[in-house]
Amino acid sequence: MTGARHVSHPAVFNFNAYSPPEIQALIETVGVKKATLPALPCFMLALVAGGSIGFGALYYCIVASDADLSFAITRVMGGMVFSLGLAIVMISGAELFTGNNLIVMAWASGTVSTVAVLRNWLIVYIGNFVGAAGLAVMVVLSHHLDMNGGRVGLTVLTTAAAKISPDVVTLFVKGVLCNLLVCLGVWLAYAGRSVTDKIAALVLPISAFVAAGFEHSVANMYFLSVAWLLTALGQTPQGFDASTITVAGIIYNLIPVTLGNIVGGSGFVGLVYWAIYQKGLAADSTAVSGERSAAAAEHLNDDLQHSVISRRQR
Repeated sequence: MTGARHVSHPAVFNFNAYSPPEIQALIETVGVKKATLPALPCFMLALVAGGSIGFGALYYCIVASDADLSFAITRVMGGMVFSLGLAIVMISGAELFTGNNLIVMAWASGTVSTVAVLRNWLIVYIGNFVGAAGLAVMVVLSHHLDMNGGRVGLTVLTTAAAKISPDVVTLFVKGVLCNLLVCLGVWLAYAGRSVTDKIAALVLPISAFVAAGFEHSVANMYFLSVAWLLTALGQTPQGFDASTITVAGIIYNLIPVTLGNIVGGSGFVGLVYWAIYQKGLAADSTAVSGERSAAAAEHLNDDLQHSVISRRQR
């Protein structure tokens, strides 16, 4: 009909990846939810995340304990299997401190307060530590570390000692680079619409930080806890120098690495992408604002569907 207005409708099935402006909108929406999550479920989900990253670290040590592999193969394969940890976090919906650094995008938009952000980080950080340390206790008790003639346990010990030995500046910079890659992995995972998409997107950034030897605070909670338990129980191999693997050594590593993770994730990823898509482009492009609205609407529709399913189950 002449003069009739064409009205476009979103496709019922859309297999295209989310665009960067849509990802930014989704991460802001999720950031508000994370910052306002009640303390108990937030802490419990953080326990899950700490244990999940610990399982990734455990998986890495199996690969790294094989002396027949070349340096590059060990690092790359170890990094790829370590990706198990973030895959569990992203798909199961757990709360990971390093990934939650992206809440600054919602903070920068004024939708969450500084207190809410710091509250989330504190609860999640403690929960991650308890989850990682709890897994460490079970791993030691299971004698998993005796595998490969005890080389798995030796790998944990040498890895932990290597994490305590660098100077503070080196640890801080390694923490920055690590969470820059981790949060890029999270960003890419949000582009996916399926479980397969999300896992495929995060593997390369995560494996890259592991292969490069950068420092992840939550992974270190597992490595250092296992190494400390082995040292405290007198289960270190003869001739191995475990003098640095102490509570003081653990704190020495975690403080600069954690601060570096915050700078890398919040500053170099969260605030940079917020400045690009929320401030730099949003004011000049109606297409960007349309994509943001569509992403928010789709996310809201998913929440409504989950709510309906939950009511039916009850």
